[in-house]
Amino acid sequence: MQFVYHEQSGNSVLHIEDELYKYLIKVRRHTLQESIFFRNLKENNLYEYKIESISKKSALLHLVHQETQRTENDQNIHLAWCVVDTKTIEKELPSLNELGVKKISFVYADYSQKNFKLNFEKYTKILINSCQQCGRSSLMEFEVFKSVDEFLKTYPKSFMFNFSSTHLEANLGIQTIIIGCEGGFSKREVELFDASKIVGVKSNLILRSETAVTVVASKLLV
Repeated sequence: MQFVYHEQSGNSVLHIEDELYKYLIKVRRHTLQESIFFRNLKENNLYEYKIESISKKSALLHLVHQETQRTENDQNIHLAWCVVDTKTIEKELPSLNELGVKKISFVYADYSQKNFKLNFEKYTKILINSCQQCGRSSLMEFEVFKSVDEFLKTYPKSFMFNFSSTHLEANLGIQTIIIGCEGGFSKREVELFDASKIVGVKSNLILRSETAVTVVASKLLV
């Protein structure tokens, strides 16, 4: 655990209760005068708090030090992920967060099942837990588009990950790239992209959507 998330980190006093109290006092067994580091994931400050008092259901912490400490991947890669089963998204989010993906645009493609509803509240909780473990100092950004066409109007310079003789490499200068859902892209969607903007990998095997999105992030960020 690199730090603990609290939305009020930065205040002179933190009042800890409920699940966070149980975790810090009952599970981690922090005691009086111990220091704990916090972030609010809205800016780059790391806050050190000292436990001043502990009661049966809450604890009171006082701010003793703060410093600017940015922990990010500076490549700012933006993935567009055509919507798949939300359980698949939940499973892959921690890995994408650790790799340093800046933003994910969820796109309802022609082959996406429209009954999949995105739970951003749950996704944010997953990201918070991931940030606490890997040390990342900001939350990944999310947005949604109703179609690939709508997405391209906003990001016209985007690349597509698909079968291609042009192999995906970091030196192509890719900032935004779209990955298909199960079943890939429709012929109509592929034709929306110039051939020079379609990239693939050195394999003829069909990747699952969650494999593809992790491969793309790894190729561009690591």
